[in-house]
Amino acid sequence: MDLMYWIAASPIWLAVLVIVIVPTAITMCGPIVVRRLVSMERIVGNNEVAGFKFATLGVIYAVLLGLVVISVWEKYAEADSAVTQESGALASLYRLAGGLATDDQQKLRASLTGYAESVAADDWPAMAEGRESGETRNALGSVYAVILGIQVATPRDAVLLDALLTQADLVTDARRERVSLAEGVVPSAIWLVLFLGAALTLGFTFFFGVENLRAQVVMAGILALVIFLALFVAVSISHPFTGPLSVRPEAIVLLADDLDPAPE
Repeated sequence: MDLMYWIAASPIWLAVLVIVIVPTAITMCGPIVVRRLVSMERIVGNNEVAGFKFATLGVIYAVLLGLVVISVWEKYAEADSAVTQESGALASLYRLAGGLATDDQQKLRASLTGYAESVAADDWPAMAEGRESGETRNALGSVYAVILGIQVATPRDAVLLDALLTQADLVTDARRERVSLAEGVVPSAIWLVLFLGAALTLGFTFFFGVENLRAQVVMAGILALVIFLALFVAVSISHPFTGPLSVRPEAIVLLADDLDPAPE
């Protein structure tokens, strides 16, 4: 279990404390410490040259941070979309089962109900830990077993079977996507670069000379707050199915409540 996973799984107040409040407070202390160690006259001499270098450093870091935040948000949206697609495909399977013979209809609808319940009860807790549930995988296998056991006697049966298999494949694809995204969407190396880059960017501001120390402290705090808020967003949704900001299984839960294995 890596640090980013632990933060994503933590309550929001704790994640904000660790990623935003404490680092921002440390950053605001930086100019004060530097001012006590280095005279104002020596710091002011850095302003002109350091200003150009800081502009370049700031742009590079801002681009990197922005790309990561956008990428993480897109993956989070894909996870939510996968859940919606899976729910829709399950509902379609349930409706298509109405065209089957009574025995097959009952078997398929019972297997769909079991799968939907397993997704909410087994798969979601497993994905919160970055893995998948074997029980849910077996439940999906049961759905396929029922579909593949349907006897085809007429062209209508063949068309119906094809439609059932198409929707079952959509369920499989959607589940595979959300299980893959549950493992996390940002490599550890990228997190290292982001946090190290934040430290270097903010540390650079300590060596600018501003006569009003209080103003410099406030400006450093504002810059730090913006950077660490962006990092908080990225970390909190980097594991789409983990923590208080995770994708919820409501669509599947509501579907499981609505499904009735009994024939209409």
